[in-house]
Amino acid sequence: MAVRHQLIKSPPAAVWAVLADGARYQEWVVGPYRSEPAEGDWPELGSSIAYSVRVGPWSLSGRTIVRRVEPPRELELEIESGALGSARIAAEIRPWGEHSLIIMDEHPLRGPGGLLHNAVLDALLQIRHRSMLGRLAKVVEGGRPRQQPSGAF
Repeated sequence: MAVRHQLIKSPPAAVWAVLADGARYQEWVVGPYRSEPAEGDWPELGSSIAYSVRVGPWSLSGRTIVRRVEPPRELELEIESGALGSARIAAEIRPWGEHSLIIMDEHPLRGPGGLLHNAVLDALLQIRHRSMLGRLAKVVEGGRPRQQPSGAF
C-alpha cells in the first residue's frame, strides 16, 4: 500500500471543496486528460466520473466511483481501468492548525496491478502521489496546477 501525506495551507473546507467538485478532477489527479460526470451527483456514494488517459499513441477510458464518503473528512474511490484492473484511493483530510493535512493511500484491487502488487509498484505510486498531492495543494491554495504531459501517470 502506498501512503503519502501533504500539508495544504488552507482550511479543510477548502480542500474538501476541491475534492467534492467533480469538474475539477482532472486538475489534480495525475493521468486523465479528460474527465466528465458519468452517474449520480459527485461525490455521493456510487456516483462516478468517466475519464480518458493517453499512453503513447493509445487512449484508455475508465471511471472513478465513490465507494465511501464522509464529508468533509474522507473520500474513498475505486478507479476502474478496464483490462488494467482497479485500484482503491482513499483521501483523509485532517485539520492541522489553520491548515489541512491530507493523507492519501492507494492500492490495487483487481487485474494485473492486484496480481503483481509489490514494493516496486508502491514506489511508482509514491511518485504519482507526490505529484498528485502537489497539484491538489496548488489548486486548493489558489495556484494553477502544473501541466502534465499527455498520458503521464
